[in-house]
Amino acid sequence: MIRIGCSGWSYDDWRGRVYPASEPNARWLELYAERFDTVEVNASFYRLPTRKAVEHWASTTPPGFCFSVKASRYLTHVKRLRELAPGVERFYERIEPLREAKKLGPVLWQLPPRFRRDDDRLAAALDALPPGRHAFEFRDETWFAEDVYALLRAHGAALVVADRAPRGPTPWVETAGWTYLRFHRGRARDGAYGRRSLETWAARVRAAAGDVYAYFNNDWQGFAVENARTLERLVSGR
Repeated sequence: MIRIGCSGWSYDDWRGRVYPASEPNARWLELYAERFDTVEVNASFYRLPTRKAVEHWASTTPPGFCFSVKASRYLTHVKRLRELAPGVERFYERIEPLREAKKLGPVLWQLPPRFRRDDDRLAAALDALPPGRHAFEFRDETWFAEDVYALLRAHGAALVVADRAPRGPTPWVETAGWTYLRFHRGRARDGAYGRRSLETWAARVRAAAGDVYAYFNNDWQGFAVENARTLERLVSGR
């Protein structure tokens, strides 16, 4: 299973580019789901959604649609993976409608840039997480080490492969039998991804073991939608 989409669906810059200018914001998720079968919910990082909103997401999208959900920054940036139980319970209570609808994909845990490696804290956090798929995006270089990969493997958690120009992508190390990719900024015009770059990524996606979730976060000027659709076509050979 290969799922390719965008990090969010509600961007003002997409009005008139991705969505018809006449369509209200309330229909944007429905229109997005006509193009892709998955989305990464980025807004949950900044503010927990209400259950009512999550119920609407589940009911608005077709069967088989998949939501990957970014964990709250309160858990990753404020608590910094400490004392997770109360916050995790609250987070999962809000996204429960997605699980009930069989539309919940991986939960993304993005750590702060200056959060240095702490194996004990990571191990405790992994032990505290509920069943399901979890993906960790490390933004401090100290985390990219064999002992960290072993911890992730022991808990079936994925190491996120993140790409952000001008730096190269983070290591592609399979730790879970499935892969999670995040495309933050490309090297073509204004942060888009060029075709040659996407052809290289498509080959890597096709060669990956297990399921792949891939999301484009370069939302400005509609690049994320354009790049995601191109990668989808390249992966499928169309």
